[in-house]
Amino acid sequence: MNRTLIPGKTRELHSNHFDSTIWNDFDFRDDDIVVATYGKSGTTWLQQIIAQLLFDGEEDLETAEMSPWMDLRIPPKEIKLATVAAQTHRRFLKTHLPVDALVFSDKAKYIYIGRDGRDVLWSLYNHHVNANDAWYAALNDTPGLVGPPIGKPPASIERYFRDWMDQDGHPWWPFWENVLSWWAVRDLPNVYMLHFADLKKDLPGEIRRLAHYLNIPIKDEKWDDILLHCSFDYMKANATKSVPLGGAFWEGGAKTFIHKGQNGRWRDVLGQEDIAQYEARAVQELGGECARWLEVGST
Repeated sequence: MNRTLIPGKTRELHSNHFDSTIWNDFDFRDDDIVVATYGKSGTTWLQQIIAQLLFDGEEDLETAEMSPWMDLRIPPKEIKLATVAAQTHRRFLKTHLPVDALVFSDKAKYIYIGRDGRDVLWSLYNHHVNANDAWYAALNDTPGLVGPPIGKPPASIERYFRDWMDQDGHPWWPFWENVLSWWAVRDLPNVYMLHFADLKKDLPGEIRRLAHYLNIPIKDEKWDDILLHCSFDYMKANATKSVPLGGAFWEGGAKTFIHKGQNGRWRDVLGQEDIAQYEARAVQELGGECARWLEVGST
């Protein structure tokens, strides 16, 4: 790879969720995989797919433990770095950072999964409104909190959507810069752009394309198992294996975390003015090509 093309780290991000400094101390291996998303874009689904490819369709994989969210500030980075350093399998790690807050390595292969921001927001709201006291305590009452604590969501999802739009990702983190930062490096040979809608439309095809990109051979006799274990119904029924801490931070447990896996639920709630505002903002922030991809995936 031409090293002059590798993006450099220009800033650190700290919040009730983030500690981006963990990447400064991370030792990359030649075959590392980094799953990158804004959040609620199909992250857990993609992690499950990679686990199934790496472990030949094995049953009951502890995907969440195997593939930690590196830049989440809890547990402390010293614990997390030691845990991943001890892993002997091919590592597949998760980030919700924009490219310029990472240490980007030519050793790793990156997969960015995108999803229409309105669908992201609907999933975020379910995530937030069902969070329990343990979730708030972990984010707000632990050492190292930077910035304001995260508060309770409003009762109205429409209000939640408008706050997220008006305050650039509130109460989470900026949305548009996350998407655009990865779109800008999409032509690098170790970056793969994936879309939630494409997984919904052609899961077998997308899994095979991912396997090719990651140089993972698929055994014919394991193919049916891989497909089964990557299906929404299977993941919902076995959610404790793929959700962080087995879903302990959410009312209803892991099955609340893996909610509906549907797109377009906002259509029956948002008015035409809100929809038009979002679509115009997407083009303004991302440009026409990226905004179109984010809305519908590949065409």
